[in-house]
Amino acid sequence: MVTIDDYVARTEGTCGKEKDVIVIFKYDKKDEVAKRILAKSTLKKSIGGIIFELTFKAYSFRFYGSGKAIFRDLKDKEELNSLLTELLLT
Repeated sequence: MVTIDDYVARTEGTCGKEKDVIVIFKYDKKDEVAKRILAKSTLKKSIGGIIFELTFKAYSFRFYGSGKAIFRDLKDKEELNSLLTELLLT
């Protein structure tokens, strides 16, 4: 059975007032991750086809073609896991 851990290499928090989370996806899965995320999200803006400003439900985030995403204003790790499950596994 495929899980989030099959796609995610690591997660990091950002410093500052807002609770942003950086998710770095596994290198060998980054193309599959990009395809799934772009198919399920709404594109707000694209910069050179490398950086994508996206929304999914009430979440705003930025996805980079290098296999990194920055999710904004998440409450906790459970919320992140729920969001990633919807984007990658359903």
